[in-house]
Amino acid sequence: MAGRGSRLRPHTLITPKPLLHIVGKPIVQRLVEDIAKVCKQSVSEIAFIIGDFGSDVENNLLRIAESVGAKGHIFYQKEPLGTAHAIFCAEACLNGPVIVAFADTLFRANFSLETEADGIIWVKKVENPSAFGVVKFNDKNEITDFVEKPAHFVSDLAIIGIYYFKNGESLRQEIKYLLDNDIKEKGEYQLTNALENLKQKGQKFLTGTVQDWLDCGNKDAVIDTNTQYMSYLHGKENLIHPTAKLENTNIIEPVFLAEGAHLQNCVIGPYVSVGAKTQLKDSVISHSVVGSSSQISQAILKNSLVGSSVSYKGKTQDLSLGDYSSVDL
Repeated sequence: MAGRGSRLRPHTLITPKPLLHIVGKPIVQRLVEDIAKVCKQSVSEIAFIIGDFGSDVENNLLRIAESVGAKGHIFYQKEPLGTAHAIFCAEACLNGPVIVAFADTLFRANFSLETEADGIIWVKKVENPSAFGVVKFNDKNEITDFVEKPAHFVSDLAIIGIYYFKNGESLRQEIKYLLDNDIKEKGEYQLTNALENLKQKGQKFLTGTVQDWLDCGNKDAVIDTNTQYMSYLHGKENLIHPTAKLENTNIIEPVFLAEGAHLQNCVIGPYVSVGAKTQLKDSVISHSVVGSSSQISQAILKNSLVGSSVSYKGKTQDLSLGDYSSVDL
């Protein structure tokens, strides 16, 4: 999670992309919790590979690890040198069974992790495979080829960024080989090259499939992911905090209201997340995410992503406003 999140500016100017909220929780926290649910054994350690995010962010990540009973570790990727390089930054944790996940996507799946395989690569069928790493597999569900962003059609099964390795040491050794011999593809050290080397040495990788692959790469994707995740949680969790205050307000479920949210003379929903201590007044909002400690009035918002500590007054159908902004139309 060391990337700058440039496609999500201005929302990532202050907050790293994996800490943006989906239905009230940071993306990376939801990812950690979902992975912990599918593991047959407990998660003992979690390594976060980050950029220079500051001590507050680091402490937040360590608390996320603790929340699932794991010890957290912080590692730094100082240069964007590719996926394999990023993983090798946490080489001290590449021991025993390992799950690798890239923290800008979420998933939904009904499975328990099968730990007898050498490795599992989770995939999803996509319309534009040239933008992804893809796999081919045989009739035994064993992967036969890994191809990074193919220029010509090879497969439409994209690697979603979640991997299981039975032996973390072998992964570490193959990535080290790439780094020591400066083996790059398209200017970066690619994980798919390490996977191909492991396969050539006899390791068998199976494909795993997910029901939903939820992208968080840009503003519209974050809103869509928030919508889908809220659909999944609706009826399973109470999404409205008991301290949320509603005055002359119509709620069209599902809606998430965090602690201390205050809504007055509003129509809210469906698929709206409102952060802690945010105040909404005289507004109509649907299919949107609003951060914490913000104040919005006289607004008509749809498909909008509004940061924290924002002051906004006006009328807009589609809004993207970063933290600590102030707008009065």
